Amino acid sequence: MVFQRQILRATPRLAAQLRAPAVRNTIQRRLASTENQFIKEREAVKHHAAGTTELWRKISIYTVLPCLILAGANAYNLWTEHWEHWSHLPPLEERVEYPYQNIRTKNFPWGNGDETLFWNKDVNYHNKDKTT
Repeated sequence: MVFQRQILRATPRLAAQLRAPAVRNTIQRRLASTENQFIKEREAVKHHAAGTTELWRKISIYTVLPCLILAGANAYNLWTEHWEHWSHLPPLEERVEYPYQNIRTKNFPWGNGDETLFWNKDVNYHNKDKTT
């Protein structure tokens, strides 16, 4: 208890001493010194961060963007080849429909009840009377 009282009494005097110009100048000089190890380390970190940022910016511009363009061109070519393959197949109505395709135990609650949720009229076909 006595120790706490002494600290409380000394606090205003200590604060006044720290605000004194001589002490303040000494503290500011020490913190602003270029000889300070902390400041040197911070400058090194900033320099490293600037270099690393520049490296990743160059990687993004000169490697990632061309790779994305090439991948997009490849995907487009594969897509067109796929639909060219479909154009050589017989029409959907003439294809054989096997019993294991389009199994329906009950009607779906949407549409006409025969089409699935992801039904595509260009690709999917189901004729209930035409199973083999």
